[in-house]
Amino acid sequence: MGQKLKVEKVDIFIVPMELKYPFTTSFGTEKKRRVVIVSLESGDLKGWGECTAGEGPWYSYETVDTAVHIAKEFLVPLVLKQEFNNPTEFYQRISVVRGNNMIKAAFEEAFWDLYAKSLGKPLYVLLGGVRTKIFSGVSIGIKGSIDELIRHINMYLNMGYRRIKIKIKPGWDIEVVRQVRRQFPEIPLQVDANAAYDISYITLFEELDKYNLLMIEQPFHYEDLVDHAYLQKRIGTPICLDESIHSIHLAKAAIALGSTRVINIKPGRVGGIIQSKEIHDYAKERNIPVWIGGMLESGIGRAHLVALATLPNVRYPNDVSASDRYYHEDIVEPEFKLNKDGTISVPNGPGIGVEVKEEFIEEKAIDIFEWS
Repeated sequence: MGQKLKVEKVDIFIVPMELKYPFTTSFGTEKKRRVVIVSLESGDLKGWGECTAGEGPWYSYETVDTAVHIAKEFLVPLVLKQEFNNPTEFYQRISVVRGNNMIKAAFEEAFWDLYAKSLGKPLYVLLGGVRTKIFSGVSIGIKGSIDELIRHINMYLNMGYRRIKIKIKPGWDIEVVRQVRRQFPEIPLQVDANAAYDISYITLFEELDKYNLLMIEQPFHYEDLVDHAYLQKRIGTPICLDESIHSIHLAKAAIALGSTRVINIKPGRVGGIIQSKEIHDYAKERNIPVWIGGMLESGIGRAHLVALATLPNVRYPNDVSASDRYYHEDIVEPEFKLNKDGTISVPNGPGIGVEVKEEFIEEKAIDIFEWS
């Protein structure tokens, strides 16, 4: 048990980061992010977390601006000058705020980093991680042509990525998968619809069932567990739920209904590390494999994803790619790199295990909010 930690200072940085390549899904195209970074201080220790909210309410109702509002008006007053024995107490404190999982996750991540540093232990060890390397997959957005997509797949396979995920939407689906499979008949391949379809497309998914896919991710509306269950009964390919799983309660419902055979865990979506771990553990008890999804995080958010990806029931390659997959320069050092065997090494230092480039963040930040 570490010492009681008093949150003496809270900083929020809004840092613009431009993607190396535009990332297109059924929601739209992202070219840059305003990354919301949260820092909590206690004594001479500092913990870091990242909010994955986007510019618009597309993947989630949360946005950068709503996240900052919730942080300033509600979360900071809840934690500033307060003492906590452990992350569970911290999580319970901020849980009085309903929803707004992405910004709550950023605060909770920052406290986990702070707590692990106070104990002098790596975060992944505290979480019960069982591996020092994680398998890395890559998620490729919708491209201008199938030839362009195939070029990108070749590029990432040559880099060593273990699994390819491609985004689909109506009009960019069957023929794309057919040609990708023709070019790459044996690679681990999955598709992600980001809720772009409904049950009227069931024959399309029955057709996709023929292409030996690892999984079909989030085909229908994020609230539609019933139709996902119906589809899963009709096809052999596992359905993976992403947007549908906002909490342990929804994970339990989806598993009970038979709506999913795999769960994509994103700490920002579910409200932090404790909820991520709870979903992981519940799924493990029921032999439902999980993997860790990404939201174009900087190195701070990526470090938390890497720690979660060491958990024992993470049984598929994760959407946790190297830093240079997304950004020309990351805000941590060392940056996350892909090993030749398609893995990413887990940092072994205290907390998230990487050093945050604080001067770089302060120079790039377009807004800085401080409370002490």
